[in-house]
Amino acid sequence: MPLRLELGFTVGGAWVDRESNQFVWLISYEGPETFSERNALYWSSPERKAMGLNPDDYLVHTEDRTVEVAY
Repeated sequence: MPLRLELGFTVGGAWVDRESNQFVWLISYEGPETFSERNALYWSSPERKAMGLNPDDYLVHTEDRTVEVAY
């Protein structure tokens, strides 16, 4: 999460649904690039690669959604 913050992302919250064994978090980015462009920068950054963590090693499934503010 610190690298996400350093790259300009905002974390709106994080939740655990223990019954479904799910972790959900809300991240956003408001900047000159699109979220997708900034997210690609995050994943390709040397700092991210230096972490040595591959989500495929510990996540069964991921789901990305784009949402908009309703209120």
